[in-house]
Amino acid sequence: MGATHSEAERDWPPVPMAVLDLEMTDLPDQLQISEKCRAGLALLRVRGRPCGQAVVRLDQPDNPLLPTILAGADSAFWEAWLRCRLGLDASYADRPSTMSVSVAVCTRDRPEDLKRCIDALLRMPDDGQEILVIDNAPSSDATAMMIQQMSRIRYVREDRPGLNVARNRALEEARGELVLFTDDDAAPDPLWLRRLARNFDDPLVLASTGLTMALELSSAAQIDFQRYGGFVRGFKRVVYDAAEHDPLLAWHAGAGVNMAIRRSAVQLVGSFDEAFDAGTPTHAGGDSEMFRRILSAGYRIVYDPEALNWHRHRKSADELRRQLFGYEVAGASLLTKAFFVDGDIGALREAVRWLKREIRFLFRAVLGRPNVPSFSVSFARFSGGLVGPFLYLRSRRQVR
Repeated sequence: MGATHSEAERDWPPVPMAVLDLEMTDLPDQLQISEKCRAGLALLRVRGRPCGQAVVRLDQPDNPLLPTILAGADSAFWEAWLRCRLGLDASYADRPSTMSVSVAVCTRDRPEDLKRCIDALLRMPDDGQEILVIDNAPSSDATAMMIQQMSRIRYVREDRPGLNVARNRALEEARGELVLFTDDDAAPDPLWLRRLARNFDDPLVLASTGLTMALELSSAAQIDFQRYGGFVRGFKRVVYDAAEHDPLLAWHAGAGVNMAIRRSAVQLVGSFDEAFDAGTPTHAGGDSEMFRRILSAGYRIVYDPEALNWHRHRKSADELRRQLFGYEVAGASLLTKAFFVDGDIGALREAVRWLKREIRFLFRAVLGRPNVPSFSVSFARFSGGLVGPFLYLRSRRQVR
């Protein structure tokens, strides 16, 4: 469910945590945080560029800040720190994209979250780019009324429910060569657009993804989601292609909360499969299913951790269980489609690997072992994977 963390990061305290955004070349003398927070999750930047994360204990005032952070930093941070000390810079320049860009936010009945997302988009220096809001099967006109009060935002209503339906509508409506997608409960960093769009110089790149960090960690469910990976895919830039990466594991390349798609991908590999993702029986996976087809067709996906946004994770334990249940339903649905529709025998191998892994997690959860999800979470994941194939078939019938 995301990147592997260091041992120091796994030992996260189960208390409300502060979210820290720290420039390592200019650390503050004191951290301005709530007294309720006894720990923090720090995004580590070097010269403004995200390069690592670390858990910082804040209830031990005698511990100096810098050594505490460095104890939890991983190799990606140390490489960035060394480049900085040597005067090297392996990153691309933060210049405006040479390609035309549209930004799409797919939303449904979350005007408060959407307002925060749009405010973040409007703070970007790229004020000439189109911003689309796709209002997916809304139950009221609250979103439409809010958008009417804003400039630069184009509102599109799509009455057919489903996140992939909304994504396909965005690809139809967009004027840009690239369509950048973020979720209504996310807030992109100011240079998010430039850093996500800069990865398309290679004509074989059909998609790009970025790093997504937690916007807040005020509940145990939010902490657990981030602790076991969240949307983090590491802090090193990776170019994914089928020669070195199994398309069945394309979810490693990133998540739909932070992705860009070349609009011509629709003609090359097809549109988003509307049997997948929120609003359908499969719950999720529309991004991963598209990524699988991109890699299988011989194209590439770039994961660029400098393309940063922030996501508000689900707060309650029930929401977390439903979310993780949905992720496993989606994973099993993807393997079901790969095997029965596309004839990929490797899907059976991955299904067996999944079964062995989840049984092991479930057994360790029963025994109360550390550093594994609770039994209720593990059982939700396991049951989601078991029913996934049947829910995919149901969703496929509904789409037809």
